[in-house]
Amino acid sequence: MAFTGDMLTHSPLWNQALENTGDKGYDFRPMLARLAPLLNPVDLAVCHLETPIAPEGEQFTTAPAYGVPPEVVDSIAAAGYDRCSTASNHTLDRGTAGIDRTVSVLESRGVEQSGMARTPEEITPRVFEMAGVKVSHLSYTFGYNGSLPPAGQEWRSALIDPDRVIADARAAEYLGAEIVIVSMHWGNEGIATPTAAQVALADTITASGAVDLIVGHHAHVLQPIEQVNGTWVMYGLGNILSNLTTSSRWPASSQDGAVATIEFTVSRDGKVTASTPVVHPTWVDRDAGWLVRPVVTELADPATPPGTRTQLEISLARTRELLGPYVTTG
Repeated sequence: MAFTGDMLTHSPLWNQALENTGDKGYDFRPMLARLAPLLNPVDLAVCHLETPIAPEGEQFTTAPAYGVPPEVVDSIAAAGYDRCSTASNHTLDRGTAGIDRTVSVLESRGVEQSGMARTPEEITPRVFEMAGVKVSHLSYTFGYNGSLPPAGQEWRSALIDPDRVIADARAAEYLGAEIVIVSMHWGNEGIATPTAAQVALADTITASGAVDLIVGHHAHVLQPIEQVNGTWVMYGLGNILSNLTTSSRWPASSQDGAVATIEFTVSRDGKVTASTPVVHPTWVDRDAGWLVRPVVTELADPATPPGTRTQLEISLARTRELLGPYVTTG
């Protein structure tokens, strides 16, 4: 399996996507194309689509309330992603129409999702098969930036509540899931150290024995990976794609991300064993059209330009400082 962090489609990205077609539409595919060799070989590749798709006929909007072009999903599918987590603080940025549009566009491109719902049934735990193994993927967020779903439609997304997460995971197991993955939109923006709340939630949820992996996002920088109660927790996988420019608010590491891979084995008696995660560092090259560059691969390529190589080396040093034991060597 492979997982990546926040995908934030800021307006400069869709302006670049428009330029990519000569003003004849939006093409985000070049931005994620270099991830395909990492995503295509795995049985399950999961993105985190933080921003809703703009309802049909409505204008696109960027931060603080997003509504992005549907063509961004074409790039997600083309890169090799199979599904996305979608519960985030921006879930309700464009209301329930944005939720409906996002789920429908993903569905039309063959990309499954967890975290948004057009109907009450879509937010309940579901089980799918991957390489002969039954899997459930759940997605939760800390909040919606002060917005609330309409009365009676609280099912539109899922808020983080450890009791709910554990209950949903047990429900998935009852439905036949052998592996349960939980995506968590949590933490403090720009801070690599997990908050006390993240640590406490990870401890409570993993202590239940009901989940097999926790994957985090929202901080927009990489956060540690560690085992908690014997279960791997990826506290934060940074930004896979964004335009968070270096500033007093956003450190340079906000352009660092990762494709984190992990292998699961399910024995005949149902025991799940997880391998040590492997981190494939990424870096967003804004100057080259917001290309997401797999850092180690491109550093090994003699054709990589000197200036780009320098930036990749700096990014790799940051990632190794935080995630050294897990970073791939080739």
